Amino acid sequence: MSGLLRRHRDFRLLWCAETAGKFGAAVSTVAMPLVAVSTLHASTFAVGLISACGWLPWLLIGLPVGVWVDRVRRRPLMLAAATLSTVLFASVPLLARSGGPGLGSLITVALLTGAAAVLFQTAYSAYLPTLLGPADQAEGNAKLHGSASAAQIAGQGTGGLIAQLTGAVNGFFAHAATFLIALVCLLGIRHREPRPAAREDAPRSLSGEVAEGLRLVAGDRWFRTLTLFGAASNLALMGYQSLTAVFLVREVGLPSGAVGGLLAMASTGGIAGAFVVRRTAARIGTARAMLLFELGVSGTALLIPLTSPGAGALLYVAGSFGVSTGVVAGNILKAGFQQSYCPPPLLGRLVASSAFLNYGTLPLGALLGGTLGSILGTRPAMWLLTAAVPLAALILLFSPVRTVRDLPVGGAAEGEGDEPDSGAGERGEAAARR
Repeated sequence: MSGLLRRHRDFRLLWCAETAGKFGAAVSTVAMPLVAVSTLHASTFAVGLISACGWLPWLLIGLPVGVWVDRVRRRPLMLAAATLSTVLFASVPLLARSGGPGLGSLITVALLTGAAAVLFQTAYSAYLPTLLGPADQAEGNAKLHGSASAAQIAGQGTGGLIAQLTGAVNGFFAHAATFLIALVCLLGIRHREPRPAAREDAPRSLSGEVAEGLRLVAGDRWFRTLTLFGAASNLALMGYQSLTAVFLVREVGLPSGAVGGLLAMASTGGIAGAFVVRRTAARIGTARAMLLFELGVSGTALLIPLTSPGAGALLYVAGSFGVSTGVVAGNILKAGFQQSYCPPPLLGRLVASSAFLNYGTLPLGALLGGTLGSILGTRPAMWLLTAAVPLAALILLFSPVRTVRDLPVGGAAEGEGDEPDSGAGERGEAAARR
């Protein structure tokens, strides 16, 4: 450990909590579809439906959660979300011992843990700037995203190994244990954030504050652009990712354990993205770096449908490696921009409002993937959906991001985002994926 992790105890605990949660989430992303495919023999559409249910809460509760996060302290909300996730994921293998989980129980767990994830991520995004000063936020974001990618690699490999050795259902015990670790780490944080001050210049009604968050996203050209790109990109990403287990097991012919190993190899791109993004942004600018990673590097998604048995499986690794690199690098750039550009009292609403639109397309993408896979076949559907990844990134090319070297710092509070868009019109205005 070095730098921020060595000298900042509370950030180190937050980093451990987030990393543990991401590890468990990666185990479940392997375990959930493998249980559906290999144990329940679910249809392609049903597998997509389970993936969709994990993200549906962003559409159902994302906006009011953003208002709630801005009204109260954030750490207690993260503690509640971690506790709920621990209980829910532990329930799946316990259900298996009393007759086995059915499709309905998997969908229920996906919905409820998805709701907990909405609460945790919105609170966590707004909590980090209260824990770190502006000078440390770029390093903090890079470390959190980089460790999340490393945890995803280990989690997917572990999920595949557990599925091969003990059965996919037992992977949920690992996820429950990691959220228990996250809970302990969050309890150990000494920093106590002050209660957010009541605002006298805005309505305190839920609908009024939700509308304020949406106006912030719609009225600022940078937030609007990032949200447009994020929504389009996530539709494509979740579309093909919801078919990955079906594609690799039924189309390519890989065993369950090999699927986890392949996903782990591919996810190393996230570490690469976290490692190079700060140096790249310092050299060419944050806006140009976002174009490079999101438009250029992520185009390797087109290698994924070429995956075949044997050595041809490396095409999946290469394609997904590039996508992971681009997504993680873009996420780090976006997080740093939001935290430096948005007024702190509005950060929770900004995160929730943009996530409502960005993550709201994830369940739609999962359903789209399942539908296209059922109608056209898995490989043709993978071709269409992976091609949509670089096409979505064209939004960046026709946006204000193309015209500047760096994304702006500050300005949202003064209304800079309401200036006319130069040369971009109302089509698509810039970048953000997640």
